[in-house]
Amino acid sequence: MDSISTDIHTASKTFLNEGMWIAIGQGFIKIIAIIFISGLIIRIGRLAIHNTFKLRNKSPLRVSERRETTLEKLLDNVVSYVVYFIAFMMILSTLTIDVKALLAGAGIVGLAIGFGAQNLVKDIISGFFIIFEDQFSVGDHIKVGQFEGNVEAIGLRTTKIKNWTGELHILPNGSISQVTNFSLNNSVGVVDVGIAYEEDIDKAEKVITELLEKLPEQYEQLIKAPELLGVQNLGPSEIVLRIVAETLPMQHFYIARMIRKEIKIALDENGIEIPFPRLVMYSRQDEGKEPGRE
Repeated sequence: MDSISTDIHTASKTFLNEGMWIAIGQGFIKIIAIIFISGLIIRIGRLAIHNTFKLRNKSPLRVSERRETTLEKLLDNVVSYVVYFIAFMMILSTLTIDVKALLAGAGIVGLAIGFGAQNLVKDIISGFFIIFEDQFSVGDHIKVGQFEGNVEAIGLRTTKIKNWTGELHILPNGSISQVTNFSLNNSVGVVDVGIAYEEDIDKAEKVITELLEKLPEQYEQLIKAPELLGVQNLGPSEIVLRIVAETLPMQHFYIARMIRKEIKIALDENGIEIPFPRLVMYSRQDEGKEPGRE
């Protein structure tokens, strides 16, 4: 009983120790202050980054808007990660945890993991350079090896590409050695139109040219009026005229389909025939007979 009463007395004495509660209170206040100051620093850092890019937008020396957006988001993340890491270390120090020993142990563990995760490190480094160099961005249409489609997401480790049939390809960034980006520059649509040999080529070219000049008013995807280059080929049953149209990136497929439709309507309205396959049959038995005789 004496030992139990002694333990209770010691516990109550410790619980009522004013110095202990003061230390706990000071530690709690320090942690709250660290979290508050960290959030404030992150907000100030992000505001400074955004204002810097706004000033760059007004300067004559500018990079592409896509690249500025990518770099802006990347710097926001870097600032957040750095501040959160420092704040976490300060909180551990406030809780009387030996931060130096923790960092030393983390360094040894990280070194061991690094030897076993070389591909992961390669993916992260490659992902960083993809973002930093703005090789492609979310929404771009790209081709990587046998995979082609729109970029759905870019991470430091993987890139997600969705093709037009809906399949989502997830590629490690370290495996991306060569990329073809179709979204950086304007696209060019090519349309070949066949005209029958019996038709007046000059008339057909005039009808098509007048039509092409009106198309930019109907289709905002066109950069300028499509151009009729002239006769591209003399086919077995038709004269082929070639038309080229400069469009916004990756809009050339749609514009090419619309141009074919508009040209078909215009040629029909002007009585100009588009040739179609024909089959002529004759009998060799009738070759030696004179006209009018059986």
